[in-house]
Amino acid sequence: MADNKIELEIVTPRGRALAATVDEVTAPSVNGELGVLPGHLPLLAALQSGVVSYKVSGEQKKCAVGPGFAEIGPEKLLILTDEFTERDAIDPVLLRKEFAEIDVELTKLISESTTDAPAAAKRRELAARENWIAAQLELYGDPPPPTMRTEEFGPPPPPAAEDVPQGSSETNGG
Repeated sequence: MADNKIELEIVTPRGRALAATVDEVTAPSVNGELGVLPGHLPLLAALQSGVVSYKVSGEQKKCAVGPGFAEIGPEKLLILTDEFTERDAIDPVLLRKEFAEIDVELTKLISESTTDAPAAAKRRELAARENWIAAQLELYGDPPPPTMRTEEFGPPPPPAAEDVPQGSSETNGG
């Protein structure tokens, strides 16, 4: 590998989506934009849906990724994600239509304020899908207006006390 370069690799469940030798990379971490230059200290980071930008021989390139993880080292950045696309594969008309449908359904679910697990899971699923569509539209150059919805990471919250059956090990300490 040449000096002052990073091997960028993006992998999805369908296989390697991108492999390139790059000058620098910016990725959407859950804590904000993450910049990676050659010689970066080793780091593991959680990623959210968004645009990954990178430079190849001074030329700026971009792609969109879904939530996932990044493994960063001095000479390599590996991104593991379920979703990946490049600008040429985006149909903005279909994405705008799906975005509007999800927004209506998500707004309805949020206004109902139910706390049951299926409703909460559906809200998380719709918010994640909406964020993925927004990332694709941003890559295309036509981003939707920003929202305050966020994807949730980690295990689901424990069930409320009234949702735990009487006599289960969660209520009797055993």
